[in-house]
This record gives sequence, C-alpha cells and structure tokens, in this order.
Amino acid sequence: MKIIRSVLWVVIIVALALFTAFNWTSVDIRIWESLVLETKLPVLILVAFLLGFGPMWLTHRTTVWRLKRRIGSLEASQRSLIASQNAPTPNASAPNATAPNATGRHEPVTGGTGIDTLGREDDRL
Repeated sequence: MKIIRSVLWVVIIVALALFTAFNWTSVDIRIWESLVLETKLPVLILVAFLLGFGPMWLTHRTTVWRLKRRIGSLEASQRSLIASQNAPTPNASAPNATAPNATGRHEPVTGGTGIDTLGREDDRL
C-alpha cells in the first residue's frame, strides 16, 4: 500500500512541475485602483489552493481531536463500568446464613470480616 501512495505522490509532483514549467507567466492582480500585484501564475494558484485548503484542514483536525477525546472518555467509562460489574459481590445466600456457636445459639455468619451481613459490627470482637 505504501508503494501505491509513493507512486501517486510522484505522479502528482511531476504533474505540478510540468504545469509550472508550461505556465510560468506573469499575472497582474488589481487589488485596488492604484494597487496592482504582479506575480507568476503557479504562485497565484498555490496561494488560492492554500487559502481554501487551510481552513478545511484545520476543521478536520479539530474534529478528529474532539472525536478522539470523546472516544477516550467513552472507553474509560466503559472500563470503569466493566470493572464495577466484575467486582466480587457477597454470596447471595450469606445474608440469611446463620451458624450455631459454642453455646448453641444461632448467630449470623460474618465470613471472617468482623462485620455481620447487615453491615453492623459483630459483638464477638
């Protein structure tokens, strides 16, 4: 693919060089009544091209920059959403689970954290 791009650039440069060689004539541009600019035709065409191309190129670059920032923001929010969904959750049966202790009373199973399933601190600490 790079060879095709290189060949295309060579063809464009050769075409521009031929156009410049065959059209190297002076052109008078009247800006005001008393102000006349004398320039060569290829220079005039290049300036006109750049005056049209410049704003469109800047618009394109700012759009690409804005979209890349938006895509980055959306990807970051997606990563955080996936991370929050993949976070370990308490066992579904744990909130109702009880186990007998040494005295025979049934107390909530805490899972070794010191906090019972309702979020209260365990009295056994």
